[in-house]
Amino acid sequence: MTKFINLHTHKFSNLSDVIEVVNQYPWEFNTSVPNYSIGIHPWYIDENRIQTDLEIIKQKLKLEECLALGECGLDKRIEIPLELQISVFKKQLEIVKQTNKPIILHCVAAYDEVIAMKKEMKIENPMIIHGFSKNEQVAKSLLNNGFYLSFGKYLLRNKDLEKVFTFAPENKILLETDTIEESIYQVYEKAAAIKGISLEQMKAIVFTNFSKIFS
Repeated sequence: MTKFINLHTHKFSNLSDVIEVVNQYPWEFNTSVPNYSIGIHPWYIDENRIQTDLEIIKQKLKLEECLALGECGLDKRIEIPLELQISVFKKQLEIVKQTNKPIILHCVAAYDEVIAMKKEMKIENPMIIHGFSKNEQVAKSLLNNGFYLSFGKYLLRNKDLEKVFTFAPENKILLETDTIEESIYQVYEKAAAIKGISLEQMKAIVFTNFSKIFS
């Protein structure tokens, strides 16, 4: 049976028909979560803890149950200086480059910077923008540069995003819940309705993409 994939969630729900990539932070790690990603989110950069956090990330990325680096990235709408964010992001990318594991990205108003960094550092690992909410132009730019787009919260909340989701190529999309109350099933139902396909087809598309990215 093809399982539902939840590419990015902050709560482990232990559903038998869902593979969840649960977001973990190095400083509050939960050992009972079977599959997770780990990273330093730009909101929570603490200069007193960066080295320790990076060391934990390095160790966890060697483990099979650690599926990805993230969420990590850049956010221009927060107080933490962009230079510091870039430095911490680059250090995490250097670590993940030693593996073939994907990167789950938090990106706010810094798409050009993230694209430039992917090129500059020659990142071969799959890069996924989680919680995508932007317009077709931004989507095109990311897709042209080899990024994947994960949709969730804003697909349920923002009518304008439906056009972008319709346009997004089937082999480049993933689905997630992040921190919303709605279930991953609701996200899939909405996604299938927008694409005009059955729920089973939607599951197959995302499962295929997930299997390829997380091989």
